[in-house]
Amino acid sequence: MRRDDLGARPDWKKKAEEAGFGYTFVDGALYWDEAKAYAFTLEEIEEGLERPAEELHQMCREAVAEVVASEELMERLQIPQAHRDLVAESWGAGEPELYGRMDFSWGGEGLAKLLEYNADTPTTLYETSGFQWHWLEDMIAAGRLPEGADQFNGIHEALVARFAEICDPNTEIHFAAFADAVEDYATVEAIAWAAREAGMGAHFTDIRKIGVTDTGQFADAEDQVIGTLFKLYPWEDMLRDDFADAIAGANVRIIEPAWKAILSNKGILPVLWRMFPGHPNLLPAVFADEDAEALGPDVVEKPIFSREGAGVRIRAGDDSEASADTAYDAHPRILQSYAPLPRFGDDYVMCGVWMIGAEAHGLGLREDVSRITQDTSRFRPHYIEP
Repeated sequence: MRRDDLGARPDWKKKAEEAGFGYTFVDGALYWDEAKAYAFTLEEIEEGLERPAEELHQMCREAVAEVVASEELMERLQIPQAHRDLVAESWGAGEPELYGRMDFSWGGEGLAKLLEYNADTPTTLYETSGFQWHWLEDMIAAGRLPEGADQFNGIHEALVARFAEICDPNTEIHFAAFADAVEDYATVEAIAWAAREAGMGAHFTDIRKIGVTDTGQFADAEDQVIGTLFKLYPWEDMLRDDFADAIAGANVRIIEPAWKAILSNKGILPVLWRMFPGHPNLLPAVFADEDAEALGPDVVEKPIFSREGAGVRIRAGDDSEASADTAYDAHPRILQSYAPLPRFGDDYVMCGVWMIGAEAHGLGLREDVSRITQDTSRFRPHYIEP
C-alpha cells in the first residue's frame, strides 16, 4: 500500500457535475480529492482487508445472537424496552440484511484492526461504487494508470444481485431519506439504481413525509401504502420517534432490518471482545463502566450512538484529541484500545470495506490531518496494481 501523486483529471469537476455528484466540496473544503491515490497489490486487498472483513462479519452475526438473548446486553446497547421484541423477532425471523461498511486501521502491513461497523446507514456509497470507478477507467484510458489496473469495487453489481436474492420480483420499494441532505440522497439513489436493475420498482420519498394511515400502515406523501421501505435513517432514532409504536403493526418490511439496531451500535465492540478475546483483527474494548486495564494506556472513547467521528476522544498521552462535535455526548460510551491510523505525509487514512450481504465487495478511503475521521474528511480513490 502506498500513496501515489498522480494528479487530478483536468475535467473532473465537469464530470462530477454531469454525474450529479453534488458534494465534491464540504463546507467549502475539497471532499473528493483525486490528486493523490492509493495503490494496493491484489494480495493486500484479498488477505489484508477482504478476508478479515468477511470473518469479522460472521463474528458480528454471532454477537447479535448473543445480544438478543441477553436483557443485560440489550440494556447496555440502550435498545428501548418497548421495542426489544421487535428487534429480537427481526433476528429470529432471519430478516436479511443488505449492506454495511467496516472501518479499519490498516496501512498495508501487519493486521487490519476493526474500528467500528457502520451496519445500518453507511454513506460514501456513491463515490466508492460509482465515481471512483469512473476515475479508474479515465486514468487507464489516458495512460496514467497501466492497462490491467483494477479496483476493489464490485459494489453495484453485488447490490443488484443482493436485491434479486432478498426481494421477490417486481417488489415496489420506497427509498426514504432527507431530501435536502445531498449526500444522503445520492446514497439512496445509488442503491435504488441497483434495485431497478434487479427488476424492482424504486420510489424516492422524503422520510419526513411518511405518515400512518387509518389502518396503521405507513404511506408516502401521495398516500401510497409502503410495503417495503429502505430508510437511510438510523434505528436508534426510529425506535425513539413518535411513530415507533406503529412499526410492529404496519405490515411493512424495512431494510435494513430491525436487528441492525444492535450491529450498528458501538456497544457491539465490547461484546465482540467478550466473545472473541484476542482475535487478531479486533481491538480490546469494554463498556465505559468496566475495568479498562486490559486496554493499555492509550484508549479511544466513543458514544454507542454517533456518526462521522462525533463524540470521539483519543486519550494517548500528550497526543490526545477530541471531536469538536458533542451532539452524542449524552449517550453511554465504550472504551477501545487506540490503534493509530497509518500516516501518509501529513494525513491519516482509514480503510472502509463495504459488505453486501456477508461478502466484502469494495473499498473507500478517507483521509484527514486529524486522527478522527469526520464528515469533512477527504475521499481518495484507489487502484490495484496489475
